[in-house]
Amino acid sequence: MDVYEAVTARRTTRRFKQDALSREMLEKLVDAARLAPSALNLQPCEYIVVDDLKVANEVFKTLGWAAYIAPEGTPKEGERPVAYIVVLLNGEKCKAGGEADAAAAIENILITACGEGLGSCWIGSVDRERLSKILHIPEHCRIYSVVALGYAAEKPVLDEAAESIRYWKDEKGVLHVPKRKLKDIVHFNKY
Repeated sequence: MDVYEAVTARRTTRRFKQDALSREMLEKLVDAARLAPSALNLQPCEYIVVDDLKVANEVFKTLGWAAYIAPEGTPKEGERPVAYIVVLLNGEKCKAGGEADAAAAIENILITACGEGLGSCWIGSVDRERLSKILHIPEHCRIYSVVALGYAAEKPVLDEAAESIRYWKDEKGVLHVPKRKLKDIVHFNKY
């Protein structure tokens, strides 16, 4: 799959098969993140990879899932992610900001994961205080977001947005994700 195919194929996954991911694969995802653009090349991002299922279960409890379709968007037992990458901003590397760096790094993770046949979910709804305690995160680092990972056990579909951009599940449990039309958002040489 080429890069554009990965971009257009990638959808958020919230139901996962329970097959473990290799450390090699998880390191590849972090390496893709590491190579993302960074303002002033400060590289403030650091990563905690969680692949121990006991720790992963604790991480799961700190996350909010799919507000538009709650509680149906929360993975059930046996469908939860098998790994997480917790994206941190190191305050010793960058006193303020770093959010754009983290977002670029996460997009690299998501696209690489898709290209490798994995499902992923970028999660910003995090009980950061509780997760910091679980993972023993030092005070000079703050949690930006968490990326949930595993082999997808669902296949969300892309819809053209009409009046609403809210994602939804149909009667078969298939997740539908509306996206704005290209012609509605692209402007050449003027608005």
